[in-house]
Amino acid sequence: MTGTERHIAVWNNCLQIIASNIDPQKFDTWFKPIRPVSLVDSTLTVEVPSDFFRDYIEGAYLDLLKLTLKRAIGTGAQLHYMVRPVQVEKPMVYPASHGLKPTNKTVPISTYQPSGSPSPFVFPGVQRVKIDPRLNPVYCFANLIEGECNRMGVTAGENISLSPGKTPFNPLFIFGGPGLGKTHLIQATGIAIKERYPDLVVLYVTGNEFKTQYMDAIKGNRLVDFMAFYMKIDVLLVDDIQDLQGIGSQNAFFNVFNHLHQSGKQLVFTSDRAPVDLQNFEERLLSRFKWGLSVELSRPEYETRLSMLRARAFREGVQVGDDVLSFLASRIKSNFRELEGSLISLIANATLCHKEITVSLAESITGKIVGEKQSDVSIDLIVDTVCEYFNITRDILLSKSRKRQIVQARQIAMYECRNLIPNCSLSTIGAELGGKDHATVLHACTTVQDLMATDKAFRQYVSDIEGMISVPVER
Repeated sequence: MTGTERHIAVWNNCLQIIASNIDPQKFDTWFKPIRPVSLVDSTLTVEVPSDFFRDYIEGAYLDLLKLTLKRAIGTGAQLHYMVRPVQVEKPMVYPASHGLKPTNKTVPISTYQPSGSPSPFVFPGVQRVKIDPRLNPVYCFANLIEGECNRMGVTAGENISLSPGKTPFNPLFIFGGPGLGKTHLIQATGIAIKERYPDLVVLYVTGNEFKTQYMDAIKGNRLVDFMAFYMKIDVLLVDDIQDLQGIGSQNAFFNVFNHLHQSGKQLVFTSDRAPVDLQNFEERLLSRFKWGLSVELSRPEYETRLSMLRARAFREGVQVGDDVLSFLASRIKSNFRELEGSLISLIANATLCHKEITVSLAESITGKIVGEKQSDVSIDLIVDTVCEYFNITRDILLSKSRKRQIVQARQIAMYECRNLIPNCSLSTIGAELGGKDHATVLHACTTVQDLMATDKAFRQYVSDIEGMISVPVER
């Protein structure tokens, strides 16, 4: 074998190992497009289609790549990337889903009236029905961007998909404000379950749909068939359960819940508020919502917002500069929906009006859609606000004190600088806040994000400080 062929043979060997360890369609999507370039000593260089492609591979398959290279090349193996030149490549299209539309098996339903309808989703009089799971294949885990804002929810959903109904996360109650990805997460869980357990009957329904179906069943004297239908479900996904209002519909749902839960079936709910904050719900139903795991989705942090924008631009097959994506991620902090909508509007305007996608165009588009004004937030303003909030002097905040309160105040200041000031580098933040290096600032931001996810009082500190800075708090 010649030296020029060795890198191809080694990479093909790596591909065989990787293919035996991951889903075939994911292998086709993420590894087949990679081309081996060279092998020098123990360093293998490969060519990837884009920066996003490289980031995704590193994030999703880093451990597998390390083990594979060690096995194929030996100890000390390293992998280097080359990004394929854009001008000689056609734009890549990110897969909208990683599987076909989920389908359920045919389920027998006993109807008690000749003219009865066993399901709100099927025709009257049918004895054996095929229940549409009503899952959108675009809302799969492969298309879901994971970050600190949703990591616990994603982990819980993936664990449930491995063993539905047999984990402590039953029910799984996902709550958070609009546009934070609740529907995507609940559907991704259902899609993953259908992929692993095709014979299970999965159904996605909204709280309002369940209520409407219940009322129609009462009017048509088909309540028995309605209950019989829902009690055949193996995995019940109820989105926006806060809309399930009314004593009758809640009583019906209570009985469905009890039957499914006691039968080892999986239940997943989403809501715009925590179980304790739900209004006009029966106490016995609220207590059951709290049986399993409640997960809050918070406002996406800058890194997650930026990753989502890169993924969506990649899916659209459009090249958008990092300066534009960084601007959008810094400008729109509230939720994924507004962020994605702004990017799509930007692409549409640039395409239809034959304009270049620039920061200036992005600024005009986001101003019309989001209605936010760019705030004059500076490092000095943030430092002064944090000092005022914690009743400490600027000198103390910027000192080398290791007292817990001072350290946390300093970390919050670093976090807010990075989160609220567009294009403010870690090095700049560190230099202004006591001469720290970029690694210290990055550690501070990670620490603040972790504490916000686990400490309600700490999360309130951050929220109060943002309010004092007069930046809209969209958490």
